[in-house]
Amino acid sequence: MKAMILAAGRGERMRPLTDQTPKPLLPVAGQPLITWHLQALRRAGLSDIVVNTGHLGEQLPARLGDGRAWGVRIRYSPEPPEALETGGGIFQALPLLGGGPFLVING
Repeated sequence: MKAMILAAGRGERMRPLTDQTPKPLLPVAGQPLITWHLQALRRAGLSDIVVNTGHLGEQLPARLGDGRAWGVRIRYSPEPPEALETGGGIFQALPLLGGGPFLVING
């Protein structure tokens, strides 16, 4: 089974912190929020992960790379400047997620 982490949002409620950093990269207990998700997904046996990117999205692959550091494989689904919202982001990532069931979590 594959997993998708929704990481494209602007993080409006976290402003001004998210003016320079995407919400999933904000530190929580010493590490970026998204890395907690990567570790939990790996422990649950999910290692093929799609991350959608939007606001300041270039920072996510720059920080996370291919996921090898967490024992997972990360592929990215970049979104256009206009927000696709949750359903649109998932729909755009479907080619990376394949035809089977997948898990979706908020970044």
